[in-house]
Amino acid sequence: MPIPVIADVDTGVDDALALLFLATHPGIDLRAVTCVAGNASLERVTQNTLDVLAAAECNAPVAAGVERPLIEPARDAGSYHGVGGIGNLKLPRSPRSADTLHAVELLRREIEASAEPVTLVSLAPMTNIALFLRMHPRTAAAIGRIVVMGGSASGGNASAVAEFNVWHDPEAAQIVLSSDIPTTLYPLDVFNRVAVTEQQISELRDAASPRARLAAALLDYQQTLGDLPADIASGAKLGDAGTACFLVAPELFGIETVPVEVELASGFTRGQTVVDRRRRAGEAEEHNLATPVSRSDVALTVDGQAVAELYLDTLLGRAARRQ
Repeated sequence: MPIPVIADVDTGVDDALALLFLATHPGIDLRAVTCVAGNASLERVTQNTLDVLAAAECNAPVAAGVERPLIEPARDAGSYHGVGGIGNLKLPRSPRSADTLHAVELLRREIEASAEPVTLVSLAPMTNIALFLRMHPRTAAAIGRIVVMGGSASGGNASAVAEFNVWHDPEAAQIVLSSDIPTTLYPLDVFNRVAVTEQQISELRDAASPRARLAAALLDYQQTLGDLPADIASGAKLGDAGTACFLVAPELFGIETVPVEVELASGFTRGQTVVDRRRRAGEAEEHNLATPVSRSDVALTVDGQAVAELYLDTLLGRAARRQ
């Protein structure tokens, strides 16, 4: 049976790539999409989401949520994703409008309506999800798991140590990662290791379907950013879309279950995800000075080539033959 999924997004370039995959792969049943301010304003994110889903011929309900983090003002990523959030592309406008429900209430409705546990995929700052966990804890207990694109066990991108989604709303991230719901973290450590080649982008560019051609245009924009790791010579990062691929091919990733905590202090380290990979306890634990920390499954290694091939096969309609 397809995995029932709700995606929470701040649709920029790589969120759009992820939505195309989620709406297309036969092993995923995309039940709803909720929107939050992050890469762009809430209004822009919501319209981008509707437009991308239209290109994917997906009618999953879409709802707008929170316009800013729990504590701090909103700070977009226009310098990376373009002013409109999707690489300055002009998409055909969707004929649909967003649901009149707030994103938190759409989450509640869809989770309560599902006969099986839903996987909640967070590709954005976690403000909507944190509010949902606080407002509707009984409904939240029915979630199967939360898969989060966020954090890092090494360096950051929004700051030297913090990844953007966590940095944008650290308090929300800590609420989510410290909940009792099983959580998998897809951090920058694997986010930066999945790239498609120019030849693969060309296949998408030459395809007949609007979803494949849109993916090519988004990846063409990604290529202009020049932020690939030094050992990957060319191509474009899939970014958030790798998180979507994880849902159907977890065997392509190396997972460790470790304590994870979000740094909430102001200053240089705010928004850092502290991922404890030690093999033995230290002096803090020996002297009973350590605060108990929730554990998450964290993806730390990846077969990037295989993930890129999975993405390509899905957008070109070949995913069914892989199963």
